[in-house]
Amino acid sequence: MRLLFVCLLAMTRSGYAAGPLQLSLRRAVEIATSPEGNAKIQLSGEALKQAESRSLEARAALLPDVEGAFSKENATRNLQAVGISVTVPIPGFHFPAFVGPFSVIDARFTGTQSVFDYSSILRFRASKVGVEAAKSDVSGTEEQVAAQVARAYLAAIRADADVEVAQANVTLSEAVLKQSENQKAAGTGTGIEITRARVQLANDNQRLLVARNQRRSAQLQLMRAMGVRLDTELELTDRLAYQPVDALTLEQARAQALKERPDYAAQQERESNARMAATATRMERLPSVSAFGDYGSSGTAITNSLPTRTIGFQVKVPIFDGGRRDARREESASQYRAEKVRTNDLKEQIELDVRLALDALQSADDQVKVAREGLGLAQNELTQARRRYDAGVAVSVEVTDAQTRLERARDNQTAALYNYNLARIDLAQAMGAVRRSVQ
Repeated sequence: MRLLFVCLLAMTRSGYAAGPLQLSLRRAVEIATSPEGNAKIQLSGEALKQAESRSLEARAALLPDVEGAFSKENATRNLQAVGISVTVPIPGFHFPAFVGPFSVIDARFTGTQSVFDYSSILRFRASKVGVEAAKSDVSGTEEQVAAQVARAYLAAIRADADVEVAQANVTLSEAVLKQSENQKAAGTGTGIEITRARVQLANDNQRLLVARNQRRSAQLQLMRAMGVRLDTELELTDRLAYQPVDALTLEQARAQALKERPDYAAQQERESNARMAATATRMERLPSVSAFGDYGSSGTAITNSLPTRTIGFQVKVPIFDGGRRDARREESASQYRAEKVRTNDLKEQIELDVRLALDALQSADDQVKVAREGLGLAQNELTQARRRYDAGVAVSVEVTDAQTRLERARDNQTAALYNYNLARIDLAQAMGAVRRSVQ
């Protein structure tokens, strides 16, 4: 499945297309959240790789450090400069203070190994938590991109609905114009009624042109959110419709949000990372033990080189460093407290998001019901007005007024359905379930 979307994305970016891209909401989200999709997804993937690299760097402090070196020197020395002065009790003979040139060859392996450094151990553990936070950030970015694409797709299918409504209004205006012309031909209509119908038709044609332009703009925004070429031809397969949502209490929605939202999980992991980093900084006061050694061959030439080695261990006890450790300890403690504040603030924001989304969904649901009822009444009104006009008991103004109210009712229904579906997306995002909701 992933290979399919990679190939599809490659084709849309290269400009190859056998026809319009058949695009459902689910498919749009899958394309955008693929590794090669939206730029935010790609950046979050790189951030995860960076966190994994930092974890490997932290682990390196606990592993052996082995190096190999070869050197060859040709040097001269002033023995007196290093405190060597030899007096020979032989008249007329002086031991030379200047020696050389001479050659020194050394080939050697050196290695060090940390035996005990609790601060480094804690830093490595903190880095692993940082990797988990980066993974949660990737999931959180996917949720954000999915919500962004879902909103863009919703705006695009609303634009499709607006075009359909505008086209229906034009068709209706043409029918009313034809009816006015028939009435005038039958001697029961007037010229002003035909003019009035033509004005209404011109207005509806104008709205149709605007709706088509807005549809193109919405599709461009959708393609930009998905990360595909802007010259791709789209054909949206979903339509603006009403889909009931399972009833949720505030407590259920809030509990699910705290459990599912990846940004909250990432923030908790960042808080844990900051806590462990602060502890690691405090543990710098403890002694650390390391072992070291080297083995190699040295001499003035290869023929007279002899093997030499060094083996030992080292204990470091921090005593005084000018206050740098104390400053780092205060800084890391402050960073930990800041992360705790961010975690609590995000928790409160999640509750606000859930409350607002539930209220908006309930209001939007009521709007859909009212708009559906208003549309039915407006259609009945127009039908009756046209019958009265045909019967000669009403003038065309009554038809025009009913036509205007029907167009408004159609717009109201489109807006209500859009607001309802937008509220569904907002609730899904507040609960961390956008990707699951579009499956």
